Amino acid sequence: MTTAESASQPAAPGGGFDLGALLAERGAERYELHARYLNHQLPRMLHTIGFDKVYERAEGAYFWDADGNDYLDMLAGFGVMGLGRHHPVVRKALHDVLDAQLADLTRFDCQPLPGLLAERLLAHSPHLDRVFFGNSGTEAVETALKFARFVTGRPRVLYCAHAFHGLTTGSLSVNGESAFRDGFAPLLPDTAVPLGDLAALARELKRGDVAALIVEPIQGKGVHAAPPGYLRAAQELLHRHKALLIADEVQTGLGRTGDFYAYQHEEGVEPDLVCVAKALSGGYVPVGATLGKDWIFKKVYSSMDRVLVHSASFGSNAQAMAAGLAVLSVMADERLVANARATGELLRSRLAALIDKYEMLADVRGRGLMVGIEFGRPQSLKLRSRWAMLQAARKGLFAQMVVVPLLQRHRILTQVSGDHLEVIKLIPPLIIGEREVDRFVDAFTAVMDDAHSGGGLVWDFGKTLVKQAVANR
Repeated sequence: MTTAESASQPAAPGGGFDLGALLAERGAERYELHARYLNHQLPRMLHTIGFDKVYERAEGAYFWDADGNDYLDMLAGFGVMGLGRHHPVVRKALHDVLDAQLADLTRFDCQPLPGLLAERLLAHSPHLDRVFFGNSGTEAVETALKFARFVTGRPRVLYCAHAFHGLTTGSLSVNGESAFRDGFAPLLPDTAVPLGDLAALARELKRGDVAALIVEPIQGKGVHAAPPGYLRAAQELLHRHKALLIADEVQTGLGRTGDFYAYQHEEGVEPDLVCVAKALSGGYVPVGATLGKDWIFKKVYSSMDRVLVHSASFGSNAQAMAAGLAVLSVMADERLVANARATGELLRSRLAALIDKYEMLADVRGRGLMVGIEFGRPQSLKLRSRWAMLQAARKGLFAQMVVVPLLQRHRILTQVSGDHLEVIKLIPPLIIGEREVDRFVDAFTAVMDDAHSGGGLVWDFGKTLVKQAVANR
């Protein structure tokens, strides 16, 4: 078959495009197509760790393969599937907005849906006044960085070590991991400060050129929460020096941590700008939002000449806005913030009870349904030698050794929380309950039993990872 023939589109009866026919004809080529036309390292990596599954359908907190086996999703598409997959209320809202045939994105009118969604979002953050809608979390961060630098007239943005705020050039400038930044300089003027270190923050502010500090209330990498009192004290320091506090709630917002926003766990914290995205559309439509104070927006958009000084071609599109309104409605109707708080506490307490049982289980932390499971050096000689072998090859391999059998043997999808980290992060859909907690804890216990036996499939796979790590040096 020629390239032109293989790329041809199956025709629907009577002509036209038929998506179902295209998938039926070419869907089995998914990994080959990705390797040939997209990021060729992704299918290679998935094949190496045995994650090259073929999922046929999904609903709620589960996937199913072609044989009808179910897989529990404890990853939620890196947090975008806050309601789980294919929530009927969000699906209906998207069908309704398409059927309405709105005059969307004319750019020279004011449609009602963006205003209605902004109103609903701001109700959860009453100290904020206005919203800019973009298309992703990194766009929400870019917006906050631009606004902060403009309204303060200062160039430098502070961020926390090990932070992750996105991968476009501006957000990359406040990314706390060198592995992401290497080779992409020069970036914006920036400086990292340790999360929780008020003295380091004060030293940087005294230089007089800081526009803002951007911070995740709970860092996604490693699941590290800001120490109690830090956000409030940092806010006071920043405002004393005429700088802004930016809260990146892209992953932690919309109920993930058991409050609507994670910064709300600390009394008196009122960020000047808040970034949200991921779960806002229920995983259907790319969307991001930057919430801010009235004076900031009025200074950026200071005249009619500046009406388009910051905009996005697809920002505020009807599908994203309808999905966002539906998501907020479902969250209220199904009390998902309260469920995240209660189910997250159940999950954390069940896992924390295992710490004394397993010497390689070092810590369980987090808030709501954002949970970090950290592994550490064992004490027994037999396990210590195996641990040392893994660490010599590449730090983070033990966590990967746990993630793989969770999927392959127990059909549970999880993730390692960052490169070279011995931490697994759980960010499941907010709809999970006791049944899913039981399934995960039982599976995790079985994997840890295997790992602490000194042999078994976990360590057999560890040998494969060691060989791969050494080969990639």
